Formats: sequence, C-alpha cells, structure tokens
Amino acid sequence: MEIPLGMILNRIDAFILIFVRMTGLFVMAPIFGRRNIPAYLKVGFSFMLALILANTLKAPRIDAYNDIYTYLLLVTREFIVGITIGYVSYLAFTGIYMAGQIIDMQVGFGMVNVLDPVSNIQVPVTSNFYFIITMLVFLAANGHHMLIKALFSSYQFIPLGGAEFGSNLYTDIMASFGNIFIIGIKISAPIIGAILITDIALGVISRSVPQLNVFVVGMPLKIAMGIIIMLITIPMLIALVNILMNGMNNEVFNFIKDMGPK
Repeated sequence: MEIPLGMILNRIDAFILIFVRMTGLFVMAPIFGRRNIPAYLKVGFSFMLALILANTLKAPRIDAYNDIYTYLLLVTREFIVGITIGYVSYLAFTGIYMAGQIIDMQVGFGMVNVLDPVSNIQVPVTSNFYFIITMLVFLAANGHHMLIKALFSSYQFIPLGGAEFGSNLYTDIMASFGNIFIIGIKISAPIIGAILITDIALGVISRSVPQLNVFVVGMPLKIAMGIIIMLITIPMLIALVNILMNGMNNEVFNFIKDMGPK
C-alpha cells in the first residue's frame, strides 16, 4: 500500500504532534510497552494511527507556534500526554506486583526473583505469575483496544498543543499511588489470612508438643498452604482484573480531563 506523500506534507505540523502523542503511549502502556516487542513495530503502529487521525483533527493555529522553540514545546507537551496515559494504565497493574511481593514475604519466597522485561528489574516469582495471568485476561477482554480508544478520545478533551498540567493532575497521581496498595492488599488478603492461621496453629502445636521442631515443619507447610490458596483464588483474581480494567479506564479518563484546557 502506498501512502500519498501530500497527505502527510499537507498537515505535517499536526501529523508530528499526533505521532508524538501516539509514541508516548506505546512507550509505557501495558502490552505495547514490553521490551520484547520490536521498536520498529511500535513506531510503525504509532505512525499508522497518527496517519489515520492527521486529516480528521484540527491543527493548532499557526500563531500558536510562530517559532521553532514554541513548536518544540508543543511537541514536548504531546509526548508528556501520551506517556502519562501509558504510565497511568501501567500504574493500575502495579498493584499486582505489590500483591505478589506481600505473598512471597508471607510464604517464604522473598529471595526468589525473576527478571521483568518491562521494568528491567528483579521481581518476585509470584508477582510475575500473577502479572502473566493479568495480561492474558487483559488481552482476552480487549484491554488493548480500550487503551487505543482512550488515546483517540483524548483529542476530544485535549486538543493538539492544548495540554495543561494543573494541581488536579498531581492529586490524581497521589490517588493512583494509593490505589496500588489497596489493590495489593485485596489480592493478597486470602493468602495473608491463611498464613496467619497456619502460624497460629504452629504456635499452638509448638506449645503442646515441644519435641516437634516447628521450624522444620512450618516452612514447607506455609509454602503448601500459599500455593493451595493461590490456586483456589485464581478465579477471584480474574474477576478482580476485570474490575481493575474498568478502574484503569476511569483513571485514564480522569487524567485526560485534568490535562485538558480549563
């Protein structure tokens, strides 16, 4: 398929602004931002989406960027808008990592880590397991379509070059970070309760039967209890991921509205 050059050059100023916002999303967003996805695929997908919107959106007035420095400022704003949308959508799933970290500390897997290809850091093995399940549910429920739709809808609230960063944006950021801990506690609560009951039972046994070495019995018992409860609560995790996706969508639109002109 040949792309008409005049179709791009006719609105090259608006095309660059759209392309930069698209690229910002694909740098940080779940699924799209993974390091194992080739960079040329991300850039090509951003290019095609920008090409679709280039002739449908209203470009900023020429006097809005009467010199190159002002235009570069608009480009920077558009990139921040895109990367903010991607970061907020990824931040909503960070609670999964928090839950895995809490579970591993309770079960005894605190020292077992694997490399996360997205953040390029060591993460707990349970966090990675939960995150894989979350991403599969995310794809099955067309969550990636939701992100692209949110990006397209962002132009209704934030026109090209019209992004503003007020105090409401920082309030939303703090609320999003607070939600990470809430999500982590909700996911890990059943296993925390099961391990607490196990510790109490081991304490009673150690007092009743002093000859029994509870440290030898306790570690494999807590691991077994953690894995059993984890398998039992996987359907609950899937249901929670659906709720999490709706919350992610609401948070993204809250950020978009707060970044729009007042």
